[in-house]
Amino acid sequence: MKQNNYQGALQQPLQSGFSATSTASQVIRGINLSGKTAIVTGGNAGIGLETVKTLAAAGAAVIVPARDIDKARKHLGDIPNVTLEAVDFMQPASIDAFAEKFLASGQPLHILVNNAGIMWVPLRRDSRGIESQLATNYLGQFHLTARLWPALKKAQGARVINVSSFGHQMAPFHFEDPNFTERAYETLQGYGQSKTASNLFAVELDNRGKTFGVRAYSLHPGSINGTELGREANVEMFHQMGMCDAEGNIYPEVAAKLKTIPQGAATTVWCATSPLLNQIGGVYCENADIAELDHGQINHQYDDPATIRGVREYSLDETNAKRLWNWSEEVTGISFHIS
Repeated sequence: MKQNNYQGALQQPLQSGFSATSTASQVIRGINLSGKTAIVTGGNAGIGLETVKTLAAAGAAVIVPARDIDKARKHLGDIPNVTLEAVDFMQPASIDAFAEKFLASGQPLHILVNNAGIMWVPLRRDSRGIESQLATNYLGQFHLTARLWPALKKAQGARVINVSSFGHQMAPFHFEDPNFTERAYETLQGYGQSKTASNLFAVELDNRGKTFGVRAYSLHPGSINGTELGREANVEMFHQMGMCDAEGNIYPEVAAKLKTIPQGAATTVWCATSPLLNQIGGVYCENADIAELDHGQINHQYDDPATIRGVREYSLDETNAKRLWNWSEEVTGISFHIS
């Protein structure tokens, strides 16, 4: 019996009964989260907000770390069971302060959704010199999960969900120059390696954490209409992909194929709650199911979101996963020992 997902050993769709059109409320139907605690980063907008609403409606107490509390409060309104906390994921000390406060409460953490992310931004670096997409999309996940590990273990049955992307196919992790200090900055490469790192982290965390009842997953939410994720992206990139005209207007035939926000949050919620995953972890998911391993047999066309699927083996590679874990400990200064 295969015990981990290194090299995509477990990347076989389960025939979950859901699809690209399934919504977050549909995949959680019949599941009661009363007595459970969840943390959802980036939970004040887009699919993160939909995830928060869905988990809270199912009975979970949901904590939303947000950089701009006032903005988050406007978006979240008065949703029952939701608490806001100030956190800036570009500032390591801010992550530490949030985690310390949560651990001091003595609560177990049943669901951690690492949803916060940015996409296709100009070159920026955090206080450590880490490229911003890598810092936000991956190192923030690693840092927060490591600090919250005691609470995850205390739950005696927890799940960590990394919101990754098909964008991992744009680049493997560049161990020699992850922060573009020696090579020219390409935002697509930066985004791609950050999402590859998110996948590698999930497969390694699951392998190390399952003994303690902590399972981990990564996922592609889909091509979604109406989020703020691409707000800084160059319109020309979307135009070259055949998704919009030169002015940035999405072609109607493409827009008709994009997911709604409730559909975009479905895979996150499915990974966080589906009984089908009780005995399996470390997998990369999409469309509320485990994704197919992509060996190059899938014809990807950006103007047809249905073809934007599959996971590359390099983002599930055992050697890469262990090497990334060690690199992450070194860069963050955190010894993330699973025990």
